[in-house]
Amino acid sequence: MIYRFKITFDASKTFFRIYELRGENTLYDLHEHIVNDLNHAPDQVVFFHVKDKTGKEIKKYGLFDFGHGSMDEITIDALIARREKTLFYLFDTHSNRALRLTFVETDEELPRKSYPRTADEKDDAPPQFVDKTPYSPTDIQIDEE
Repeated sequence: MIYRFKITFDASKTFFRIYELRGENTLYDLHEHIVNDLNHAPDQVVFFHVKDKTGKEIKKYGLFDFGHGSMDEITIDALIARREKTLFYLFDTHSNRALRLTFVETDEELPRKSYPRTADEKDDAPPQFVDKTPYSPTDIQIDEE
């Protein structure tokens, strides 16, 4: 059985991806797939968040255990069993930008396919980083004392 997730980015009305994962795939497997699919740098700090209905973070999964397990320990089966069907993948910690991952449905595995995989996509991926303050050489002030 595979689990299908829709990935969206709140700042874009057109971007989406459909990812399919096996139940034994981990959040780390999902993280690697996202990095490869969106062409993001693999050496950045990222987190998966679970939020309550008010938007408050209730669980955080990272490369290290923050009290609920680490990304390489938590399987997709475990998430679904815990009813954690919407996750946020924080990919730009400096600007607090995240993808929303929403469980859509289960389906049968397709023969000769490897998982995780991108089953559908639309639009370009959001850039990994947004420079909020453009740098200009004239911005540098030198104290001449």
